[in-house]
Parts: sequence; C-alpha cells; structure tokens
Amino acid sequence: MIETIYLARHGFRLNWIATKWESPTGLPKDPPLTVFGIAQAQELANYILSLDEDQRPSLIFSSPYYRCLQTSQPTAKILGLPIYVEHGLSEWYSPAAPGTGLHPRPASASVLKAYFDEIDPNGWSSIHYPSRKGEDVDRVHDRAKIVLSDLIAEVEERFPDHKRVLLVSHAGTVIAFARELAGDKELPLRVGCCSLTEFVRATGELKWEIKRQAEADFLTGGVQRDWGFEDIQIANGKVIDDVGVPGSENEVDEPVGSVVRRGLGVTSSL
Repeated sequence: MIETIYLARHGFRLNWIATKWESPTGLPKDPPLTVFGIAQAQELANYILSLDEDQRPSLIFSSPYYRCLQTSQPTAKILGLPIYVEHGLSEWYSPAAPGTGLHPRPASASVLKAYFDEIDPNGWSSIHYPSRKGEDVDRVHDRAKIVLSDLIAEVEERFPDHKRVLLVSHAGTVIAFARELAGDKELPLRVGCCSLTEFVRATGELKWEIKRQAEADFLTGGVQRDWGFEDIQIANGKVIDDVGVPGSENEVDEPVGSVVRRGLGVTSSL
C-alpha cells in the first residue's frame, strides 16, 4: 500500500529567460531547463537522497514534457530507479481558443527513451491522457481526482511492495493533485521550481495528510517562479482561452481520459 506521495514541480525553464530557444524534442511548448534549472533538479535529487532510506521514493512517475523528464533524471540516477512516463501528469493548458488549433501532446515513453536512458517504456503504460482541447480549472481538478485514483490502484496492484512514489509534474497540475489529496479544492498553495510537497496516508484510513508544502529550503536561491491558480486570468468564472498549435485544428484528439476506466467500460468524465 502506498504510504507517501511526493509531488515535485519541474525546474527553471529556458523560455523564461530566452526569446529564442529550440525544443530538444521538436514539440511546440516543450522547452528544456536552463543550466540553473538543471542544477535545481540535482539539488532536489541530493535532498531526496539525504532522506532516511525508508523515506525515499522507490517509484518515479514523470510528465512526458522534456523539462519534467530533465527534472526527474538526477533523482532516478542517484536512487538507481527507472522513470515511468505518465501523460496524466502532463502540463495544464486552458481551453484552446477556437480556430487556433489543439494543444501539443508529447511522444510515447518508447520515443522519449531516445532522450533519457532512465525511462522504462515497458514497466508502465500511461493510464490517462488529457484532452488536447485544454481544460478549465474544474476540469484539471477532475483530472487530478481520476488520475490519482487510478494510479494509486494500479501501483498497489502492480507494485505491492512499493510504499513511496514521486510524481514530477507542472505547477497547475501539482496544485490540483495536492488539493485532491488534501480533500480541499480551495487549498492555498503556490509551488516554485523543484519544490517538494509531501502527503502521507493517515494510519488505517484512506485520507492523506500534508507533511510538507512546496518546500524549497534545500534549493540554492530558495523559491523561484512560484505560481498559484490565483495568477491566471479569469473571465466570468472561467480561465481565458489559450492559443493552440497552428495547423493542428483537424488532428484527432485521441486518446482522451482514463485508459484504465475505458478498458473497464467506464466512461471518463473528461
């Protein structure tokens, strides 16, 4: 049974300081980390290694975006663990504005392994895919609820001896996951680059208790580029539409939602 869930945000992104940059994968909206961001990822790994052995994660799941895989890599190396790619941890995009195309979707784990040897494409298949049409705030919280439920169930069935997992994701997604674990959709939370949030399972219960909240004391420079849902623009209670990828308007938005529930004949709410 899983006893501890760690949530980490990726490190400092290159496109925050550079107007001209290239995605290593060629995927739009997929910037790598800066040199500083790579150093942050190493500091995160060093901090995790400093934990008592019985507190360190023994499974690592990462968003398929390059910056998250870069952030996961030092921890995977230092702990000698594979990286499992999970699309359910992907970036949160607000709804794509009509006529601007769909949002990008990263490649499969088998393709991404060409960039990161630590990826194990055979040990895990993604159990959830966000819609490329984007999500409003309610929908990303819905995604968090479904992904966490399915991931916990799958891990406990397939990896029964593993008690601690690390999920490496993005600011909005991390916050939505933290709120779901806390059982509080209004949980005030801002997450900085490579910050770490920890939830532990209440003894004998299915509830989760927050043990550390977006901590970054172990990072040089402390909290960097912290973000919260209060930073997004709101119009009539909804987020402002985002711009999709031009030319993708007619691409098929599949798969979408829970692969696990679809396989069981259950329709996802997404």
